[in-house]
Amino acid sequence: MTDAELAVELGAWAIGMIFFQGSPRRCSVEEAQRITAALHRKVELCGVFVNDPLEQVVQSSEDLGLTMVQLHGDEGPAFCGEVPRRTGARVIKAAQVGGPGDVRDLERYHVDFHLLDARARAPQKQALRGGTGETFDWTLLSERRSKVPLILSGGLNARNVAEAIAATRPFAVDSASGTESAPGKKDEEKLRAFFAAVEGSSSEEEGERIAVEDASTEGAVA
Repeated sequence: MTDAELAVELGAWAIGMIFFQGSPRRCSVEEAQRITAALHRKVELCGVFVNDPLEQVVQSSEDLGLTMVQLHGDEGPAFCGEVPRRTGARVIKAAQVGGPGDVRDLERYHVDFHLLDARARAPQKQALRGGTGETFDWTLLSERRSKVPLILSGGLNARNVAEAIAATRPFAVDSASGTESAPGKKDEEKLRAFFAAVEGSSSEEEGERIAVEDASTEGAVA
């Protein structure tokens, strides 16, 4: 809860609550309820799901008052289209990038936002569906043709986020491991440095403002 409040204080656009059972950043329902109650109307409240049944996504969205849903699994375009119809929440479809085909494939999804993350190289990390601290080749985005706003993720931290923004010009950047002291626990110094780096990069782009999605919470459990 404290981490989420600090991120909002620093200017986060969205707070991501991860409900994927296989993630070390998994947020309990009880903690998610506390976060959404405290931060309602102050920030976008985003639930992160991986291959969950539609009814579960809908129920969680309604129970928590989510304003956004991030689908980080193998959900198809039809599933992604049904979520906003049933919940009223905006949808982020995430994809892991290992090559140009992954970028092109995401263009099939006509959702509110696309999120591109790194495809883990180590087999033991591939099941995590993100938060591995790895980056991907940002030059792959040079051939992206979709007009859907882009959220850039994958190994971003205070040292490389300005370079990432300059290379990809995203709508928003997503931070997990790069601003943590441990999975699910933010490091205040790293978080402040990350926001400062994003703000500095934005000011150099003729006043363009880059949003920040914070993708882990104090309530995440191992």
